[in-house]
Amino acid sequence: MNKTKIISVVNQKGGVGKTTTAVNLSTALAAIDKKVLLIDLDPQGNLSTGLGIKSENRKINVYDLIMVEQISIEKASTKTKIPYLDIVPSGINLSGIEFELSDDKNRNKKLYNKINKIKNTYDYILIDCPPSLGILTINSLVASELLLVPLQCEFYALEGLAQLLKTVEAVKSNLNPNLQLEGIVLTMYDSRNRLSEDVINDAREHLGNKVFKTIIPRNVRLSEAPSHGLPAILYDRKCMGSEAYIQLAKEFIKRVEAV
Repeated sequence: MNKTKIISVVNQKGGVGKTTTAVNLSTALAAIDKKVLLIDLDPQGNLSTGLGIKSENRKINVYDLIMVEQISIEKASTKTKIPYLDIVPSGINLSGIEFELSDDKNRNKKLYNKINKIKNTYDYILIDCPPSLGILTINSLVASELLLVPLQCEFYALEGLAQLLKTVEAVKSNLNPNLQLEGIVLTMYDSRNRLSEDVINDAREHLGNKVFKTIIPRNVRLSEAPSHGLPAILYDRKCMGSEAYIQLAKEFIKRVEAV
C-alpha cells in the first residue's frame, strides 16, 4: 500500500453493530499481516473492553491524545493480544470533552493533527465513533479519508442514514474535501424477518454498489465475544457472524486497495 488508509466507522444511532464491525474487521485485517490501529472515540469504551484492555492500561487514553499537545499516538496506543493490532483506548474522562473543546478554535482538527504525524506507521487506522454527530465524530470525519457505515436491518435505518450523509456533505464542504463514503455494511440481518429484506432492498435501490455484498447476520456469538475480551473471529472462528466478517474483510480489501 502507498499510504495509510484512515477510516471512520460511524453511525449516529447506537446499537447498530458499529463497534462489532470495527473490532472484527480490524482483526481480520491484522490476521493477514496488515498493521492496524484502532482508535476508540466512544466514551462508553466498548471497543477497548471488547479487546480486553483493562482500566489500568488506559491511564493514557484518547482523551489525553486529543487534549494534551505533548501526547502522541505512540504514547497513547497500546498493543492488543492480536499481533499487528494496536489500540488507542477510550476513557471515562472522554465524556466531558465536548464541553471542554467548545471554545477551542481548532477543536475539529485535534485528532487530524495527531494522526497526520504517524501517517505511514500503519496500513489502516480505523476510528470507532460515538453514537452521535458531535465534536468527537466531527474530529474523526476530518481526520479520515473513508467512511464505513454499519446499517441495522431495521425500521427507520435509512432515515438515520440520510441525516448522517447530510453531515458528511457539510464536513466535505467546510473541513475535509477528501472524505468519501466507502460503503454501507448491512448488520443484524434476520432471515425470519421480512423487514430485514425490505431494508436490504431499499438500501441497494438508493445506494447501489456503495452497499457491501456481505451481510452481517444477527448472531449470539457476536454478542457474547466482547464479554470475553475477544473479537468474535477469535472467540468462535466458525460461527456465522465470524464467517461474515471474514468475508467482509476480503470484500473491503478488494475495494480499498484497488484505489
